[in-house]
Amino acid sequence: MKKIIEATATPLASIFGSGFLVIVPIMAGAVGSYAVAAMGGVCLLAYAVGTVIRFNIRHAEPLLESGDASERTRLFEHGSDVALVAAYVVSVCLYIEILADFLLGGLDHVWSGIHTDLNQHLVTVTVIATIGIVGYTKGLAILQKLENVALGVTLLIIMVLLVGFASYDVRAVQGSGIQWPTMPGQSWWKILTIVGGTLIVVQGFETSRYLGQEFDADTRIRSSRLSQIISTVVYLVFLALATPLMHFLGDAVEANSLIMLAGKASLLLPIPLVIAAVLSQFSAAVADTMAGGGNMVEVSKGHIVSRCAYILICGGAMVLAFAPTMTILALASRAFAFYYMLQCVVAITISKNPRQRVAFVIVGAVLAFIAIFAVPAG
Repeated sequence: MKKIIEATATPLASIFGSGFLVIVPIMAGAVGSYAVAAMGGVCLLAYAVGTVIRFNIRHAEPLLESGDASERTRLFEHGSDVALVAAYVVSVCLYIEILADFLLGGLDHVWSGIHTDLNQHLVTVTVIATIGIVGYTKGLAILQKLENVALGVTLLIIMVLLVGFASYDVRAVQGSGIQWPTMPGQSWWKILTIVGGTLIVVQGFETSRYLGQEFDADTRIRSSRLSQIISTVVYLVFLALATPLMHFLGDAVEANSLIMLAGKASLLLPIPLVIAAVLSQFSAAVADTMAGGGNMVEVSKGHIVSRCAYILICGGAMVLAFAPTMTILALASRAFAFYYMLQCVVAITISKNPRQRVAFVIVGAVLAFIAIFAVPAG
């Protein structure tokens, strides 16, 4: 049991890295009161992709490690590794953008006017540069210790938010009644492309695939599945309790709107929420920088050492840092969708079951749609 808990911590921390901070305003702007149903669809797709990843842990890994995999399988696996490095670059930028958004959004209540686009981008670039410099000079192991602390703080603040939102809902029912958010006037195409652009909020279960040096295949498979089950339950409950507050958001889709909603539920919630956001985003960015660096070293066959890989990843993230947060979020979803699609192709090349291959093709086709058409909310 202890090994399962330890193995589940990494994918779970990655899944909750940014999702719970931004999913409410995105779903409010895309589907209004149908947020829970839309989130259920995203989680269902994620679980289908998780099934593909777990299939590859069980069946593709042994073939690749023994050298018995076909040339096609090796080619697509290598391509997916390259795609994952690019996806990590985008996700590092996204995590720090959200960190800056919440930090400046929280400070704006006491220092009015500090939360500007320029200041947010400057904070983002500064933090990313700091991670890159520390990684190059000292390595990131000294920062990795924050992961378990950040996960604990994140789960705690999620529970506190759930209690706060539930209390608001109860008061609303006992008072004038719940005011449900309206359905935005979006076309079905726009809804699908916006919701598809939220795939990044359930990303992280695939990290179990890359813990082979620490855990055996069975443990990694179970940890990946457990992290998805836990996160799905939390996300659905979270959105169900937050939906009655969505009408406060209006038509604007702001990444840090959760601060305002937390304040509506309780005046005590915004400060711990901002602290949790800063810790969780910094920790997630460090974890993805390390993971991306490891992948880059492997893809380059050792020609790029870890400390140089950290600089390259952070440098790429800094280039993206001047784009809007929601644009980076959609781009991250597209990048991971492309990686997941290539993992589907890997699974197709080794599966012997025709029905299973058809299922992998369908999942891959949905991911291809997201990789091509996903758009930012707002």
